[in-house]
Amino acid sequence: MATTGFHVAVVGATGAVGQQMLLTLEKRNFPIRKLTLLSSSRSAGTVLKYKDEDIVVQEAKPDSFQDVDIALLSAGGNISKLFAPEAVKRGAIVIDNTSAYRMDPEVPLVVPEVNEEDLKLHNGIIANPNCSTIQMVVALEPIRKAYGLEKVIVSTYQAVSGAGAAAIDELKNQTRAIIEGETIEPKILPVKGDKNHYQIAFNAVPQIDKFEENGYTFEEMKMINETKKIMHMPQLKVAATCVRLPVETGHSESVYFEINREGIDVENIRTLLGDADGIILQDNPNEQLYPMPAYAVGKKDVFVGRIRKDLDEENGFHMWVVSDNLLKGAAWNSVQIAESLVKLGLVK
Repeated sequence: MATTGFHVAVVGATGAVGQQMLLTLEKRNFPIRKLTLLSSSRSAGTVLKYKDEDIVVQEAKPDSFQDVDIALLSAGGNISKLFAPEAVKRGAIVIDNTSAYRMDPEVPLVVPEVNEEDLKLHNGIIANPNCSTIQMVVALEPIRKAYGLEKVIVSTYQAVSGAGAAAIDELKNQTRAIIEGETIEPKILPVKGDKNHYQIAFNAVPQIDKFEENGYTFEEMKMINETKKIMHMPQLKVAATCVRLPVETGHSESVYFEINREGIDVENIRTLLGDADGIILQDNPNEQLYPMPAYAVGKKDVFVGRIRKDLDEENGFHMWVVSDNLLKGAAWNSVQIAESLVKLGLVK
């Protein structure tokens, strides 16, 4: 470990996102002088490698955050509500990767390509948005800045890794069992804590998280409300339908949007997105070039393609947006926030 830099703590270090956070910190060579890895008592004692060093994972306790500069939390909303205030009390800046604080008006909800300046408003806690929201707003922000936004309608095609390691195992086990003609007994998806569970292998399940009274799921409402908050556009019209597919990693989205400017064509949008930070344009129908989740895995960018004008609405457009939900949707966006804090001089 370096002799200079920051004391960083990762809560939920043994989970899928926690491990991606470690890999991302290492790849980015984030300036770390001390790294504390924390988890539940069940996973405490696990040894994880960071660079060439073996680090023993400790059980998370309030005093674990003593002298920590930056705490990355990814162990569930209840854990964040328990430990985020304790970390802040001890002087740490918390970057929380759960839904616990996202809609708290006192907590900035940040995607650095979109609203990095909101970090200056933090009171100790910064929220990392929902994975499906992140990739959509990265693709929409250059368009919003140049041409304004009136309406967004998104349909998502989300990977099972968004529901955790158990959901990945369920997909693999079901696929194997169905191919071999065996009986399956779904236990995890669409929502572990809900009444019914359905087959995910060779299927599409139009439910991610529990249903709200308005007929939308919690995931869909997260996309709607978070988009408005991140973009500072409470008046923006947003609708979402979120679907789980038998894909291990990588979320895809079909995004329809309406702009405020007349006379804009597809080439204007392509040029705009092709020049934007954090976006890789893959849009050449003649060569069958378009984004796909299998090819986005392990990459930190947001991929955009299939850009086309709506056939009926003069200012309406469609695009296809893909990203690795464990990286830009979680680990990379969190580490990127930490890098922005350093860049803006907001962490000492």
